[in-house]
Amino acid sequence: MRLPFIEAGEIVTTHGVRGEVKVLSWLDSPELLTEFNRCRIDGREFAMDAVRVQKTCNLVKLRGIDTVEQAQSLRGKTLEIYREDVDPEVIFAGDLVGVEVFAQGESIGRIAQVLDYPGNAVYVVKGAFEYMIPAVKQFILSTDLEGNRMEVKLLEGMRSDEN
Repeated sequence: MRLPFIEAGEIVTTHGVRGEVKVLSWLDSPELLTEFNRCRIDGREFAMDAVRVQKTCNLVKLRGIDTVEQAQSLRGKTLEIYREDVDPEVIFAGDLVGVEVFAQGESIGRIAQVLDYPGNAVYVVKGAFEYMIPAVKQFILSTDLEGNRMEVKLLEGMRSDEN
């Protein structure tokens, strides 16, 4: 299921005296946040007048946040981007949680968690058994978010109780 908002990062501190905030990015890379011009924090929409990368974080100037005190009030909050502003082909980990997974036409459970490893992500599928399925084309045969369905190819050893 596609979520209406994607959690993009946490506001960890302020930057400077003009109301800029430092955002610890939760996206694949902090550069991705520079592609957006609006966000949502605590249910309130903000225009992002400037977004730049600083190491693994972003420095963001939010319209209407002009003092260090205003910026400080946002510390610890989650910055979200609007799903409608994202390319429809892009699938985020949060979109996959809860998707029903099928192997050879039979349901094996739902995606409970997406683990991010250096080589690739791994989907944790929980049903009658737990499966750890690498998120690579070799095993992920199809994904239909609208139909809440994923078809996978299982190999021996993917079921967590197999030895």
